[in-house]
Amino acid sequence: MKQIKVMLVDDSAVVRQVLSGLLGREPDMQVTCAVADPILASERMRLQWPDVVVLDVEMPRMDGITFLRKIMAERPTPVVICSSLTEKSTRTSMEALAAGAVAVVCKPKLDLRQSLHEGCDELVAAVRSAAQARLPALGGRAPAPPGVPAAKLTADAILAPAGEGAGPVRGSGKVVALGTSTGGTQALERVLSGLTPATPGIVVVQHMPEQFTAAFADRLNALCQITVREARNNDPVVPGQALIAPGGRHMLLRRGAAQYFVEVVDGPLVNRHRPSVDVLFRSVAKCAGSSALGIIMTGMGDDGAIGLLEMRQAGARTLAQDEQSCVVYGMPREAVKRGAVERSVALDAISREILQYGSVEWRINEGL
Repeated sequence: MKQIKVMLVDDSAVVRQVLSGLLGREPDMQVTCAVADPILASERMRLQWPDVVVLDVEMPRMDGITFLRKIMAERPTPVVICSSLTEKSTRTSMEALAAGAVAVVCKPKLDLRQSLHEGCDELVAAVRSAAQARLPALGGRAPAPPGVPAAKLTADAILAPAGEGAGPVRGSGKVVALGTSTGGTQALERVLSGLTPATPGIVVVQHMPEQFTAAFADRLNALCQITVREARNNDPVVPGQALIAPGGRHMLLRRGAAQYFVEVVDGPLVNRHRPSVDVLFRSVAKCAGSSALGIIMTGMGDDGAIGLLEMRQAGARTLAQDEQSCVVYGMPREAVKRGAVERSVALDAISREILQYGSVEWRINEGL
């Protein structure tokens, strides 16, 4: 088994010690070094370049954003941001994602052993996912082995499958559902920034830790013509607006008397995620049926594949981001394998597909 070489960069000696021990016990990982700041990290990288960098954002001598940009300019390498949950560090983490980081996780609470181990599970999964990321200068390096996945629940844990009678609300218009994970923060920025206020209402699941999604939505809102914000329970789904599922909670589409709205609920992890794409897609299949467009984008694993198939079986249009434009072609691949996808399209074509879907005519064979 090829081991993933991991570099830890964090100014806290406690964090370095604990995370080195927790990551180092994974059979497919090796912590090659753990250093206090980017200057020391740069020196060590001249001797041995890591497969994945786990990076703090607020450090002395050089901040994490500057170091991330240096890495991406010199030799693009998967970077996982491990940040605390202060408002400043959360917003800085969003800048890091925009600068090329492939994932962000919450720094474990070191004073609570249980929280530490739960946080480490999330970090381990992020490192494995990052090791499979396809960045421009990584060439043809073989992906690291994903390891043995833990048992996982399906969307059945939240709501029953779509059955007879599922369908749209009369006069409610169309709805677009997007699901993504690793690499999705940058991909969503490119998709949503290409949309106009005439776009149908959009509901989005991006795998992201609790308390990071609000800052992510705020950042997108500042960049886009449409309104983008973190979803709240009972928010209506309206044209020209994208609702991002809050981290740590599931989001479902529901039917009202004359329009759709979202329900934000607690619940167990589904496909090891909360929010889960499968949960959202299944609810869209049940409530919107043929009045929906489902799109599955870059990400590791298979979350969303079954839900997208249920959408297609309910009459919805379905697309997948193509392999060439994905950072990790995991979720789209699984959806294609299950027959859930009508067509695969490049990332830069997705905005146009959504705009065209919102227009009077959907021209399936144009290949935009």
